[in-house]
Order: sequence, then structure tokens, then C-alpha cells
Amino acid sequence: MNRPPFGASVGRIFDLSLGQMLWSRRSIFLGLLVGGPILLAIGIRLVAASGHLPAVNGARLAGPTLFGVLIWLLFVRFIVPVLGIFYGTSLIADEVDDKTITYLFTRPIPRSAVLVGKYVAYLGCTALLALPAVVIIYLVLAPIGGSIGAAFPTLLADLAMIAAGLVAYGAVFALVGARVKRPLVTGLVFTFGWEPAVLLIPGYLKRATVAYYLQALVPHAMPQQSPVSALLQAFQEPPTLIVSFVGLIAITAVSLWAAGRAVERREYVLEQ
Repeated sequence: MNRPPFGASVGRIFDLSLGQMLWSRRSIFLGLLVGGPILLAIGIRLVAASGHLPAVNGARLAGPTLFGVLIWLLFVRFIVPVLGIFYGTSLIADEVDDKTITYLFTRPIPRSAVLVGKYVAYLGCTALLALPAVVIIYLVLAPIGGSIGAAFPTLLADLAMIAAGLVAYGAVFALVGARVKRPLVTGLVFTFGWEPAVLLIPGYLKRATVAYYLQALVPHAMPQQSPVSALLQAFQEPPTLIVSFVGLIAITAVSLWAAGRAVERREYVLEQ
């Protein structure tokens, strides 16, 4: 039997995997996690409406600034990596744990197409979880001290930044899931242990992390002269916007290529 083209194989796996991801218990749990910042934004809006919002240097915080703080602290630093960990490491590992990997690998399609198709499904699933939540938070917070349309370019920049983070983290943890026996633990240690430590150490090692390039995009996405933007610009030698995107693209491409090779060459022995 002739194998279908690689793109067609990816499309078939995508169709099979997207529905499974969206209606899984993992998506319900992570959906509740993503909903937390929405509730926090609503609480901030209620506090602002009551006139009890704290002031900085005698001026009340504007909606776009509050929006940028939430995006940096909750999405860039926590939610985006967590989505990448829990979905990316499970692309192959879940099939092995459920003993269904043989059903996929006996089909007349390349093994790497299985990985790429599930990775594309991950992108669709996480985009449906994270990006609408960002838009809702913006609509809730932007009117505080201003208008919704005034900071609309900030929203577009943040959506692009979060999408870039989902793409890069998903590829990295797809590689972890394809090569490591306990990928979830490895992913958590990598994201919340190794990456923050490396960012504090002078040298070139930080250039091999997703966080280095992703956090460098935050000042570009935030309103100029906001407190968080000024804080991030104080980092030593932050990469430029172009360098950040090139770095994220390179990490994504290398990780997906290595994950595909690992899946093609690895012998999966299912435990009884």
C-alpha cells in the first residue's frame, strides 16, 4: 500500500486528535486554570469602579497597564509554559500509557506525521483556550481610565506573543515527551527550575531557553513607559524583537525535527 503524502497524514492525525484534546479531562482542568485570570480581571474592574484602586506616584493605574501586568505575570510566566508542558509532553506519552501507540504506528503513514499532526492539534486546542481568555481580559480591563480602542495594538501584540510562546514551548515539550520516560516531571523542572535559574546567570546559556526570547517580547507588547515595561527593559542586553522571533523559530524547528527523529527511531515497548 502506498503511503499518503506527509501533509495528508498530518491532517488525518490532526482531525483525530483535536476533538480528543478539546474534550479531555486535561482540557477541563486547564480551562479552569485559564479562567482564573478572567475572574481576577473582573475583580480588579469592580475595585476600580468602586474607586478603591491603588495609585502609583499619585496616579491611578490605567487599564492597559493592568492588562500588561496580568499578561506578563500570569500568562507569560505561568499559563503558557503550563499549557506547553501538560499538552506537549503528552502527545506521544499518552498513547504509550494508554497502549494505543501501536494502532497509530501500524497505519501506512510516517511516524513523524503522527507527532506533527498531534502537535498541530495541540496548537489549535491551546489557542482556543488561551487567546479568547486574553481578549476577554482586555475587554474587562481596557476601559479603566481609557477606551477599549486606544490600546488595541497592545492586544494584538500580546496575542502574537502568547501564540509564539505556545508554538515554542509545545515543540520543546513534544521533544521531551518523545525522548524522556517521565516527561511531565522533566518539563516542570525545566520550566520552573532550570529556565529561571539560567536567566539569572550571565553568559550565553540563556539563549537556549524559550523564556529568554519570550520575555524579551513583553516590553514590545506593553504600553510604553508602563512599570513592567521599564522593569523588563532594565535586564542586561535583552534581545531585539527580530532576534527574539528568530530564536523562537529556531528552537521550534530544531525541537520538532529532533522529536520527529526520536519517534521514527525509538522502539516503544508497552508494559503489560
